Amino acid sequence: MKEKGRKVIATNRKARHNYTILDTYEAGIALVGTEVKSLREGKASLVDAFATVDDGEVWLRGLHIPEYGHGTWTNHAPRRTRKLLLHRREIDALVGKTREGNQTLVPLSMYFSDGKVKVELALAKGKQDYDKRQDIARRTAEREVTRELGRRVKGMRR
Repeated sequence: MKEKGRKVIATNRKARHNYTILDTYEAGIALVGTEVKSLREGKASLVDAFATVDDGEVWLRGLHIPEYGHGTWTNHAPRRTRKLLLHRREIDALVGKTREGNQTLVPLSMYFSDGKVKVELALAKGKQDYDKRQDIARRTAEREVTRELGRRVKGMRR
C-alpha cells in the first residue's frame, strides 16, 4: 500500500535566518536501503548540509543520516555525499546562478512525498548581521501591532 501526502523528516530552521531565499526547488535524492529505513524512523540532520554542482550533477554534502539500528555490515556511511535528482534545465539554471555570484544552494527540508524522499532545495544569498537584526526588529514590530489590534478589538487597554 502506497503512502499519500507529505511527511516531514527534517527541517533546517536556521537556513531562513542565515540566508535570504531567492528560489526553491524540489529534488529527489539517491539513497541506499538502510538510509531510507533510518529516515522512516525520523532520523536526519540538515544542520551542516549544503549542495554543490559538480560536472553537471547536483550533490548534497554534509547531510547526516545516522546508521540504521538493525543494519549489519551493509549499513551506510552517515555523512556520505548524496546525489540529488533534478531535471537538466533546472541543473543548468542552478549552474548559471551559483557561478554568477555569492549565491549558494541550501536544503530547507527533507520529507516523504508519496513514499519517495524529497529535498526542498533553496537558491539563497547569505545575510549580513545587520540584515538579521533588521528582520528580527521587523518581526517584533509586526507582533506588537497584531497584539495591539487584538487588544482594541477586545476593548482592552493597557
